[in-house]
Amino acid sequence: MQEMIELIVKKLVDKPEEVKVTPVETEQRIIFELTVGEGDYGKVIGKRGRNISAIRTLVFAVNAKEGGKRARLDVID
Repeated sequence: MQEMIELIVKKLVDKPEEVKVTPVETEQRIIFELTVGEGDYGKVIGKRGRNISAIRTLVFAVNAKEGGKRARLDVID
C-alpha cells in the first residue's frame, strides 16, 4: 500500500525524490502520512481536492479488498 501511494504521488509532483509516505499503525487503523516537497502540496490536493480524494478512494478500496484495519491517508505540512 505504501509503495502504491508513493508511485501515484511521484507522478503528480515536480520533486518526486522528496515524496515520503510513513505508515503509523494503531490498534484499529493504519494512517499513512504523506509529505511532499515545497510547492507540491497543491498538485497533490488538486482543484477542489479532486486528486487527494481520488487517491484516498484508491487507498480505501485496496484496503477493503485486503481486509484488516481501516486505512487513512493524511497530507502532512
